[in-house]
Amino acid sequence: MKLFQLRSRQFLPVTKDEAWAFLSNPENLKVITPDHMGFHILNGAEKEMFPGQIIQYTVSPFAGITTKWVTEITHVKQGEYFVDEQRFGPYALWHHKHFIRPIKGGVEMEDVIDYKLPFGILGQLFHPILVKKQLEKIFAYREEKLEEIFGKMNGLQNEMNIKSI
Repeated sequence: MKLFQLRSRQFLPVTKDEAWAFLSNPENLKVITPDHMGFHILNGAEKEMFPGQIIQYTVSPFAGITTKWVTEITHVKQGEYFVDEQRFGPYALWHHKHFIRPIKGGVEMEDVIDYKLPFGILGQLFHPILVKKQLEKIFAYREEKLEEIFGKMNGLQNEMNIKSI
């Protein structure tokens, strides 16, 4: 079974504390997720982020398909990074690292997601035509929403890359 990786970097003209306050609040995930995904937090997001926190959502990754998604926050280093891992949901594996680094004029946010698809070779066949495109759209939307909320840093290029590893 192939392991895939998505890497996304975005630059925003905010302080590390402002970025952390927004990104580490699980309730803000709905704000930066496309409406057509039908993303709803069921429970677990009412407290400040901590290791061991379990958050339950429903999400519709594709039209007509709604699934429950359960993640655990496994690592938190205040103001610098956190990691969420899927415990139950649409992927065979989902390990998502969120980094925030101060740079001149703002912050660099980096997401690194390692994931596997279910259904073996069939899942791998659907990766380039469905899953990869869906993830690219979700992260492009996220980039637009964060720029709408915080503004865009001039002169720095955001980037996204999905590859097999």
